[in-house]
Amino acid sequence: MENTKQFEDDLKEILEAVGGENNVSMATHCITRLRFILKDEGKVNELNLKNIGLVKGNFSANGQFQVIIGPGTVDRAYDYLLSITNIKGVSKSEAKDEAAKKLNPIQLAIKTLSDIFIPILPAIVTAGLLLGLNNILAGQGIFYANKSLIQVYPAWAGFAEMVNVIANTSFTFLTALVGWSAAKKFGGNPLLGIVLGLILVNPALLNAYSYGQAVAKHAVPTWSLFGHAFQKIGYQGQVLPVLVSTYIMVKIEKFMNKIVPDSFKLLLVAPIALLVTGLLSFIIIGPVTFAIGNAMSSGFVYLFKNYALFAGLLFGFTYAIIVITGMHNTFLVVDFQLLASPLHWALLWPMVALSNITQGSGALAMFFLSKDKKTKGLGATAGITAYLGVTEPAMYGVTLRYKWPYLACLISSACASAYIAVHGVLATSIGVGGLPAFL
Repeated sequence: MENTKQFEDDLKEILEAVGGENNVSMATHCITRLRFILKDEGKVNELNLKNIGLVKGNFSANGQFQVIIGPGTVDRAYDYLLSITNIKGVSKSEAKDEAAKKLNPIQLAIKTLSDIFIPILPAIVTAGLLLGLNNILAGQGIFYANKSLIQVYPAWAGFAEMVNVIANTSFTFLTALVGWSAAKKFGGNPLLGIVLGLILVNPALLNAYSYGQAVAKHAVPTWSLFGHAFQKIGYQGQVLPVLVSTYIMVKIEKFMNKIVPDSFKLLLVAPIALLVTGLLSFIIIGPVTFAIGNAMSSGFVYLFKNYALFAGLLFGFTYAIIVITGMHNTFLVVDFQLLASPLHWALLWPMVALSNITQGSGALAMFFLSKDKKTKGLGATAGITAYLGVTEPAMYGVTLRYKWPYLACLISSACASAYIAVHGVLATSIGVGGLPAFL
């Protein structure tokens, strides 16, 4: 009973600390956090909030004030708050839509990217881990000099090939994953997004990974359309072409749904939306965004090739700061472009992993140094979580809360990132951004 009473008292204190019931427009929750849409964030008393036993941290992002409670507990907390107040409980998507009204165009664009990539991250992370397993099996010099494990034990070769096929599928059909998520985000038919993504990597097209060789040999296939030649290339691993194409397709789909009678929608809406978007993708959108993507990846390669020390220091120091703004998901686009470019390696992902590891180390340091029981407990659990790639509890609950550990993490991340940048450390894929990233 005492624990239940303390739990309820803590939640009442949380409500008071965020400005009271009248300051809350609506509320939702995710796996670990209560998410409030507040009328005035200036009324939040963060000092009182941080001293509440149930609270493991708090931050404001994308128009939502978020209070970290912890998995499992947050469900009970959310239900109790709704039961004692008249606060409107909504889904996460409804809360995001409401919060988006407070964002400026740049923040809204960044939030849109995050909303598109976060749903497909499980597939990307899984693929990265499996590619790591394949690296262990097929990589030369790991266990034996100048030989791989499967060369010494050929019986494992078939298993390694199967793992490679399973792992590469998410990256091979990345455009379909992005198309599905983007169409869903933009309010269109997700199945059309999948089809559009698959169109852009159709086997009948020149594989994007072979584009450089084809250019060198002057052997890039083309279509002849009304006397004009257009390159017949696919967009494997490319993100920008499918993002822009899906946005346009959804706009066409919505327009067609408004003007076409219900009895003809099945026959006209999807075929016209796909046909028009497909033609625009191959004629205009694809070539333009492909060039932009290549220019962006070339810029990062040039920067890290010629100014590695400076670039590593800058990225390593600022990444955890950028996480607070929510802009860090844009770096996924950069690494996807680099993986699809002639470099074929992810440049930023190793430094992302190092930044996450430093946050875990900062949280664990507070476990050893702090005399406060709550901080010690949170430091231990959040440190382990950060080592596995999820830094929110460590950052918002420990390092950022006590400031000096956060600064130590930034400096450590900068030094480590500069070191690997100078030595040209790259990643074969994107996976878990913590200790398992070495795979």
